[in-house]
Amino acid sequence: MTAPARTARATGARPARSSEELIRAEDSSLAHNYHPLPVVVSRAEGVWVWDVEGRRYLDMLAGYSALNFGHRHPALVEAAHRQLDQLTLTSRAFHNDRLAGFAEGLARLTGLEMVLPMNTGAEAVESGIKLARKWAYEVKGVAPDQATIVVADGNFHGRTTTIVGFSSDPVAREGFGPFAPGFRVVPYNDLAALEAAVDETTAAVLIEPIQGEAGVLIPDDGYLRGVRDLTRRAGALFIADEIQSGLGRTGTTLAVDHESVRPDVLLLGKALGGGIVPVSAVVADRAVMGVLRPGEHGSTFGGNPLAAAVGSAVVDLLSTGEFQSRAAELGQVLDAGLSALHGRGVAGHRCRGLWAGVDVDPALGTGREIGERLMREGILVKDTHGSTIRLAPPLTITREELEASLASLEKVLG
Repeated sequence: MTAPARTARATGARPARSSEELIRAEDSSLAHNYHPLPVVVSRAEGVWVWDVEGRRYLDMLAGYSALNFGHRHPALVEAAHRQLDQLTLTSRAFHNDRLAGFAEGLARLTGLEMVLPMNTGAEAVESGIKLARKWAYEVKGVAPDQATIVVADGNFHGRTTTIVGFSSDPVAREGFGPFAPGFRVVPYNDLAALEAAVDETTAAVLIEPIQGEAGVLIPDDGYLRGVRDLTRRAGALFIADEIQSGLGRTGTTLAVDHESVRPDVLLLGKALGGGIVPVSAVVADRAVMGVLRPGEHGSTFGGNPLAAAVGSAVVDLLSTGEFQSRAAELGQVLDAGLSALHGRGVAGHRCRGLWAGVDVDPALGTGREIGERLMREGILVKDTHGSTIRLAPPLTITREELEASLASLEKVLG
């Protein structure tokens, strides 16, 4: 019997399991709704993660932008620790001393007036849908149960049955019907199609300013301004889903800021929880948010003190503009590095700040296969569709680390 084994038996602790053992255990005990890369992360710091065997990887996914500030950012961890020693949950049956400050700060950061705190991104989207319908009936005067919401083809807004009902991704949609009515799907980045779909029943237009899951699709200049103008003329709400694109990722606080557009309703999540706790929010002006009254919507954990404390710390980090500037500056490095790989394994790419969709030459492999090769080089990324991979590193990444990741990409494509 080895010394470690004797120690484990004497203390009653389980001996450490290898990556292979843990992956087999997951395969046996967990629902198979994910197909992760074969790496088992056990600790993290900043832009780096380590697996159970001690191998180090550069995280170029950042939890789909939930880790915009890196793993275990000191200010966020400190805020969480401090709150854990005080109060974690009251439910909204009572007030708590952290919620007002969080709502005030987030409203100030976004330039809107009122905050509806929730937990997950999908909850924020569902809440935005409910809010838009309620507003349509009470303010716009749409006939009961006739309100429609226009969405874009290729969207990804979450996984609830309502949301997947207007998804065009067969993997997300098929086998989960019947679906809720009331949604019209139009091509993304097509103002003429959008205008044709909007009528007197339209409560809102719900879009991602940049479509992340679709491959980081960036619309033409003027598209977001066109959506804003069209919805204003039609007397409909513009709902911007910035759950992935918001909070510094694209080089501005919000992706809509690139066109100086102010939506009626803003959906936030992921980075709002600092990679520590799930935090999401619907943000809108009082004229819209005011249609909700006590008992009409709620969440047991939404706005809990721990979430509010971490969310406030996230708002504080963004209020300096440092992370937005870093994303803008390093985004130019990322864009130039990917451009240099065109014709050398990269068929095309789209980049806005520190967020890129990279189309790899299909002859070199699928996005999944490229991700596995990069993993072996110590770089973690995520594929989307076909041979496209996404790059979304923490905004704390250094230029040297970013250039090293590009060098690894060049190596696996060579």
